[in-house]
This record gives sequence, structure tokens and C-alpha cells, in this order.
Amino acid sequence: MVAARPRRRLLLLRRRQAAAAARLLGILWLACVAAEGVAGGEPPLKCDELRLGSQILVPCHPAPNITCKDHSGNENNFTGKEVGFYKPIACRNVNGYSYKVAVALSLFLGWLGADRFYLGYPALGLLKFCTVGFCGIGSLIDFILISMQIVGPSDGSSYIIDYYGARLTRLSITNETFRKTQMYP
Repeated sequence: MVAARPRRRLLLLRRRQAAAAARLLGILWLACVAAEGVAGGEPPLKCDELRLGSQILVPCHPAPNITCKDHSGNENNFTGKEVGFYKPIACRNVNGYSYKVAVALSLFLGWLGADRFYLGYPALGLLKFCTVGFCGIGSLIDFILISMQIVGPSDGSSYIIDYYGARLTRLSITNETFRKTQMYP
């Protein structure tokens, strides 16, 4: 009877672990389905020649019931279906590093350094592997840095992001920017 208690506890622990793993797989499946739904919404735009400085024109649709005046004084009422203007977007240099793969590796195998190996930082990957992700703290920091796109591929290229979602662009104050003084009523 005494030996049966540890076995029951072990079985109960294994059942809990299996249930947690099943929940995790369900969440991953849901995330993959949601990502496919986002990715399939619009046809991908492609740059003719991937070189720095080349641009592509992206159609911008104003919100419904917006009235705009052009430089000659003519008013345009938009319904939300027509193209208001085309915004030039600079092409980005990509070399095959997927943003989704980098974030997934960082989340699930970051404590082994797999994210850094994938992005081309083998020394940091080996250091994370030997220290078990700097005792978990380094893994958390790397997950945040990779998901915010602060850490990218080592060759200086951009991630491949296969949907028109949020893409972070670093803003800085240079001689070409200025601060507008705020007017108080």
C-alpha cells in the first residue's frame, strides 16, 4: 500500500504533463492557423530588383467618409474602397531568415541557444547553450529583443515577414528632423 502512493503520484504527474503538452500543442496549432489567415489576406508585393534604395509603391486606402482637399482645392470623398494614394516603400534586403521561425526558436529553444545559432551568432548560441540560457534570464531578454526586431540576422539583412503586419522601423532625431513646438490654447 505504501509503494502504491508514489506510483499514483507519478501517474498523476505524468497525466498533468501530458495535458499541459496537449494544451501547448493546441495553442501552437491555433497560432499557426491564425498566422495563415493573416498571411493569405493580400497578394504579396515584390520588389523588381532587391537592391538597397529601390522602392515599391503600396496602395493606401483612406478610411470611409474621409474628405480630403488636394493642392488645387478640389475635395475628394472616400468610401474606403478606392486607392487614395500610393506610398513608396523601400525594399529590404532579405537572405532567408524568417521572423516567425526566429521568434518560435527563441520562445521554445532559446534556453539552448537555438535562436542565436539560427540568426548566425554561433558564439552567443554556444554561450547560451553552456549556461542554459544564462539561467533563463538571457532567454527571456533574447525573446523580447527578437520579437521586437532589435536583434536581427547577423549579415545585416531583414527578416522575411510574410504578411503586412507590424514591422518596426527605428526612428531617430537627425539634422533632417525637427520638433514642432506645441501650441497651447
